[in-house]
Amino acid sequence: MSPIPRRSLLKAAAVAGAAAQFSWALGAQDAQAATPRAEAADADPVTLDWLEDGGLGEAPGSTVGVPWPKGAYEKDQTFALTDADGKEVPVQSWPIGYWPDGSLKWTAHAVGPGAGSGKLTLDAGSPAAPAKKATVDRIGGTLTVSTGVITAKIGRSGSTLVKSVTRGSTEIAKDGRLVLLRQPEIEDGDQGAEKYERFDSVISEVEVEQDGPVRAVVRIDGKHRKGSRSWLPFSVRLYFYAGAESFRMVHTITFDGIQEPGKAGGDFIRGIGVRFKVPMRDAAYDRHIRIGGEGTGLLREAVKGVTGLRRDPGAAVRTAQFAGEKLPDPSTWDQRVTTRLQYIPEWGDYTLSQLSADGFTVRKRTKKGHGWIGAGGGRRASGFGYVGGASGGFAFGLRDFWEKYPAQLDIRDAQTDEAEVTLWLWSPESQPMDLRFYHDGMGQDTYPEQLEGLNITYEDYEPGFGTPYGIARTSELLFWAHESTPSAEAMAKQVAAVRTPAQLVAPPGHLVKAGVFGRLFAEPDRSTAAKAKIEDHLDFLFTYYKDQVEMRRWYGFWDYGDIMHTYDPSRHQWCYDVGGYAWDNSELSPDLWLWFAYLRSGRADIFRFAEAMTRHTGEVDVYHLGQWAGLGTRHGVQHYADSAKQQRIANTTYRRYYYFLTGDERVGDLMHANVDSDETFLVLDPIRKIRTEPYEPDRGALSIGFGTDWSGLVSAWLTEWERRGPKWEKAKARVLSTMETIAAQPNGFVQGSALYDLDTGRFAVAESAVVGVSHLSAMFGLVELNAELIDQIDMPAFKEAWLDYCRYFNATKAEQAARYGSDFGSLLLFQGHSRQDAYAAVESGDDALAARAWRQFYSSADTWDYKESTDWSTKVVEGATGLVAGSEAAWVSTNTTALYGLAAIQNLALVGDKM
Repeated sequence: MSPIPRRSLLKAAAVAGAAAQFSWALGAQDAQAATPRAEAADADPVTLDWLEDGGLGEAPGSTVGVPWPKGAYEKDQTFALTDADGKEVPVQSWPIGYWPDGSLKWTAHAVGPGAGSGKLTLDAGSPAAPAKKATVDRIGGTLTVSTGVITAKIGRSGSTLVKSVTRGSTEIAKDGRLVLLRQPEIEDGDQGAEKYERFDSVISEVEVEQDGPVRAVVRIDGKHRKGSRSWLPFSVRLYFYAGAESFRMVHTITFDGIQEPGKAGGDFIRGIGVRFKVPMRDAAYDRHIRIGGEGTGLLREAVKGVTGLRRDPGAAVRTAQFAGEKLPDPSTWDQRVTTRLQYIPEWGDYTLSQLSADGFTVRKRTKKGHGWIGAGGGRRASGFGYVGGASGGFAFGLRDFWEKYPAQLDIRDAQTDEAEVTLWLWSPESQPMDLRFYHDGMGQDTYPEQLEGLNITYEDYEPGFGTPYGIARTSELLFWAHESTPSAEAMAKQVAAVRTPAQLVAPPGHLVKAGVFGRLFAEPDRSTAAKAKIEDHLDFLFTYYKDQVEMRRWYGFWDYGDIMHTYDPSRHQWCYDVGGYAWDNSELSPDLWLWFAYLRSGRADIFRFAEAMTRHTGEVDVYHLGQWAGLGTRHGVQHYADSAKQQRIANTTYRRYYYFLTGDERVGDLMHANVDSDETFLVLDPIRKIRTEPYEPDRGALSIGFGTDWSGLVSAWLTEWERRGPKWEKAKARVLSTMETIAAQPNGFVQGSALYDLDTGRFAVAESAVVGVSHLSAMFGLVELNAELIDQIDMPAFKEAWLDYCRYFNATKAEQAARYGSDFGSLLLFQGHSRQDAYAAVESGDDALAARAWRQFYSSADTWDYKESTDWSTKVVEGATGLVAGSEAAWVSTNTTALYGLAAIQNLALVGDKM
């Protein structure tokens, strides 16, 4: 099968030069599927605030997604932004989502350095133009991007992504490129062979996605090449904001190497880096090195230090050098220093290595060929650095530096006319990247043997399926072009910008009022003791997982952002090494629990946790190349280890929240890539191991379930339709045709599955009624997606089919049999399904269903579900009990946590008044 199309570009370049010019045409047929157009909704101004204190700080800019009630604004609406004093703030706006009637559902808004640190008011109006505009000029083989403060020349071919970065007439950095180190052999048990091959970035495509006036975005795609070998595709976006002295890079690699289990040869990555050269114009004593340590700590040195010497140049000289200021003329110094400057070493090379989440070291040397000396160390470095001097310099930073270890910062040759800076996303000083499958199969050669393995370790093993080929990882970097060495105070703000990028947000009250995401959440409510207790439990669960990330060190380049699935109370340890009980990989939707927890609360800590999970699960747990592109991998010891490759993990639902809240283009890529993922059912049957009847995938008759399969497909189609992406008309047709043909089944959703025609996008209507219900079917985003579909699309038969499913899942077996001819069999997860009772109660006005929702929430018969009688506390882990001191709640399971969280949040929003 061909790879899923990689482009998600919605041609945002159509906003070129005019922030309010919305380009994607809406077909008249949009209104056909829509709920009848309401009168223009109340569209009051929206007060936007910063997610964390400090506002924009030293970040180049920020982009926020804002929702609008159905019918509030037409597609060509423009927006204005003002600060607390009523002063206009330049803003660039564009649509990122539409209601089916063509009105705006989501808009994105970009602000630059003038946004400040206070609240901002967004309202309909004409946007203010920035005094210094972001512009893009296309001349020959180069794009010239200007913020009005700095100018970057971007290559359109060859190896150099950023040819130069200038400020005024001064070149601050140049020759920005990507670097890949490949080690062809790995020596098991040691650090690996020293021999490696260097690959450089080679550009294949460059596209301007936006060209101002507030924000310009350039996307660069290519591969790393050495000689005739090209591999490890990259996709880099560069973001420039009007008036900014810095720019942002979002860097993605997709692994397409070969590593075979049991073999020492293959494509072992030794280093992945981003490299720039920095011209050095100042005298050696006016050249400055800054390296971020813990918190806002800095190593502050000069290439040629004149402090701490046997002879003192004078207090003014010493003070100026430590401050990073140009020194007085040496003729004014103590001449015992001036006449001996040539004997003071020049330290040109610095390295900070973060090889674990708990330790970094800094060392330096005078130049290549000479010995290194230690320069300090600590636990967790900020990932920030600077090299330059009194006449200008280059600052740089890598986000999640220690969280996504092994990472490294290198400065080389600062004593020469041209320093070199490398930000290593994978440190070459660490062990080579070993992605080989973790066991030899243990004799599981047939499906019966593999099912036996599943019955003991919960791992769904199959030879050849535990491959990393096609997984991806995204990193974020910041770069500043300075006209002189910044002060320590300014650099502390830059460190903060690297560690926690400024994020403008809409408040929870507005998100609720806009009616987005199925209207399934409301702001926290502690008005009664019962409600307050649920709020306490929700807070407990989030805090526990946040603490477990730290205690269990769920960090690392490929791991950061995920959490574990199951706890082993005997070992006082999560089952990190037990088959399908290890990494969670979105099992039962913890992503949704976190995003709904944020939507209702606006809490920064929850947003950042959910953001990290979205980055991880959308990249690492999903294939982006190869035969399984568009599918994700079930939970396991390695993120790609399990042989269950399914839609339920690649589910676009898990990405929608972050995309619409931030307008993030990379997540937009991931969602667009799933539009054609129904084609994957020709390649891989998701239930091939448990089918009892003969089955061969047939393009005109693919067996697809209405639960975990269809929910993943329809979320991609709905999102493409909402965004008016390149394939939105096809996606819209798929949404409507599958909804219609599910509703037409003899038993609707209870039918379970049907044969799907890839070419028509329709399910065949079964001739006879069957019951095909699984407790997993609705727990991977189907509840949330159907609420959105019903809210947007007027299709009574579909709504009734879904409400029937909601009514009867938690019904008695007798009630199920009376309605469908047979009961649903053995089911689990009643507490998680209580939110379906609540939804049906509201949609049908049935108070009995509301009562059942709370009964199942509090007193489910499922022993896995959390109860009020549960000991909602943690126990101390210390001494020889665990590797590190901390806490445990041995009763906590991530499956149950996710479903309890979603049920609690949605039940409170829907039937909180009927507890």
